[in-house]
Amino acid sequence: MDGLVIGLDLNDDYTRISCYDEEKSWTIPTVICRKKQEEVWLAGEDAYACTLVGEGVIVDKLLKMVRKDGTSTIGGIRYTGRELLNLFVRKMLEYPMKEFGENEVDQLVISLQQVDAKMTDTLMYCADFLGIPREKVHVISHMESFVYYVLSQKKDLWTNQVGLFDLSNQRLCYYEMKVQRGLRRNMVQADSENMEEAFNLDILDSPSGSRLADRILCSCGERLLSKKLFSSIFLTGKGFDRTDWAGEFMKLVCHRKKVFAEPVLFARGAAYKGADCQQSTTSYPYIFICEGRLKTEVSMRVMRGQKEGWLVLASYGDNWYESKSTMDFILDDQSEIEFTITPLDSKKKKLVRIPLTGFPKRPPRTTRIQMSLAFLDERTMVTVIRDKGFGELFPASDAVIKQEVTL
Repeated sequence: MDGLVIGLDLNDDYTRISCYDEEKSWTIPTVICRKKQEEVWLAGEDAYACTLVGEGVIVDKLLKMVRKDGTSTIGGIRYTGRELLNLFVRKMLEYPMKEFGENEVDQLVISLQQVDAKMTDTLMYCADFLGIPREKVHVISHMESFVYYVLSQKKDLWTNQVGLFDLSNQRLCYYEMKVQRGLRRNMVQADSENMEEAFNLDILDSPSGSRLADRILCSCGERLLSKKLFSSIFLTGKGFDRTDWAGEFMKLVCHRKKVFAEPVLFARGAAYKGADCQQSTTSYPYIFICEGRLKTEVSMRVMRGQKEGWLVLASYGDNWYESKSTMDFILDDQSEIEFTITPLDSKKKKLVRIPLTGFPKRPPRTTRIQMSLAFLDERTMVTVIRDKGFGELFPASDAVIKQEVTL
């Protein structure tokens, strides 16, 4: 297929870029600058250089600005956080485009520390701005990127548990995943924990600070890795650009484990996901249970002809943002819609009933409804049910019910 497959690890400090099947990658400070006298935009180190000589105005913390609906006024023009992020992402895509002489993007997968509806919506608008079809753009969590990256390595690296330490400025996060094989389905379960012991990377500039950081990591590692069988441990983030300061921690993690430092792990994992999206059949035949994916199944009983059965509306491992559907049903004298919510632990299955309050009373099988389902996050479903009537005999009313359901 024509076009680049790009993985973009987008953070407020640094943005990392990787292309599928290409060794070269980029790490760029997440800042953008506009020249004072003209609307020329620069990003990363170029933005710092322009600002340093007094020719530009720099803006940082772009994701935070988007989440807070912030704005920045430059040269008398007010820019929203969304507009600035659009410009920044466009500048990021120029790096691989220039390097590989390709102006088309076939798949763009953006990996975030935290995935939410607002940021995902913003990045979809960004796709529109860039002229990339939305179906070719995907937003996933760091956790999901980690899973894609690991499953793309040799199998002996993920036979047992796999750990990942992500160390960046004021952030230390530990991820862990395990492939679980079952009779009916194979599953990957991943989780993460933000460490309270996070520290400023500036302390690594002094010997005493380096020793303190090493002790902090050792303490976390001893707690997180004990009494578990690991196939491999990965290290990523700006703090692990070099590991000479973490001698004792490296001894700890290397004991009976294979250890790899991969600075652009999340971007590479995103690129693997993008390559998989190009295929008609996935190379990752697993149910992903991780941040950004549903951990419950939503179903309802329906009649197809004379046969009663279950209709699955959303399933374990579905991407919650992309899991949207609209269906029409004929009511057979029902006064409510009943969903069955089944978590991974099926013993906690529950029924959710939505009364059709305000819908007109009609004879059985003379009311057609349209039901739309979407998700606000991996734990919240929203459903909209509309009365569509039944032809000229029973015209549609204005009855609409919208309800959020906690999964």
